[in-house]
Amino acid sequence: MEKEKKGVLARYVKIIVVLAVMAGSSSGIFGSVIEAPSLAIGFWRLTIGVPFFAVPVLLKQRDVLKQISVKDYIWTFVAGAFLFGHFFSWFNAVKMTNVASAVVLAALHPLVVLAITIFIFKRKVGRRPIMGIVLALLGGVMIAGLDYQQLTAGNFKGDVLAFLAGAFMGIYFAIGNEVRKSVPGAVYVFLVFFSCWICFSAGVIATGTPVLGYSSMDYIYIIAMTLVCQIGAHAVLNLCFGYVDSLYVSAWESGESVFAIIMGVIFLGQIPTSYELIGCVIVIIGLLYYNYYTGIAEKERL
Repeated sequence: MEKEKKGVLARYVKIIVVLAVMAGSSSGIFGSVIEAPSLAIGFWRLTIGVPFFAVPVLLKQRDVLKQISVKDYIWTFVAGAFLFGHFFSWFNAVKMTNVASAVVLAALHPLVVLAITIFIFKRKVGRRPIMGIVLALLGGVMIAGLDYQQLTAGNFKGDVLAFLAGAFMGIYFAIGNEVRKSVPGAVYVFLVFFSCWICFSAGVIATGTPVLGYSSMDYIYIIAMTLVCQIGAHAVLNLCFGYVDSLYVSAWESGESVFAIIMGVIFLGQIPTSYELIGCVIVIIGLLYYNYYTGIAEKERL
């Protein structure tokens, strides 16, 4: 029965990854309309999201928690810390620059995963997939470089934070891909979200950031963000690590730019400049190129 379940999930996992990416693309919209500070947003997002995974794990998989090695616990906490860095940078970025630029720059995390895959995990990646990811980087550099001319508008600082958010996510993905080889999906999601919650709680306490007293709409948006982005995107992608490589998940995550730009136009009225659109097109072409040739490589291995 377990093998059958794994077979079904493995069969549809790539479609599930795309759906999760679509859900995650709304994060920039939520982050830009919530007036509460980043630490408060992250604290409540994790406070609401963690119980969805804590309750079933603590009720049914406590024996699994006892079997996890100290090494895996440490790396899971490290992954949660990088997830905290991603969230904190991202929530600030979308308040300082437009959603289109932030999403494209944050979506460059495949470069981080690629570097870790090649230089740390010593895995072979084809020349053409690498060319696709490098092309995506060039598109992002084009966007950031043009925003540098608008320092007085504060866009460049937001772009830097967006890029950092992408770098943190790349490391978080790479660590998760390795830990998931020995830690079951639901248990890993609970532990990494819990460790991220600890980081946000420490940040709130250390800075004296209030977690109450914001508008009712802020709390409604945070709840919606938790359900759509935290559970519908991050949790699902973490579960997928057991069936697809982190580089595949990270590359598809870069496709958020298309959905985010559309949402930015519809919900926020943020019309991308011609340069941002050109940069986005370059990123998308690079990712399509990457996915096409990684698909060919997978078929050749079968």
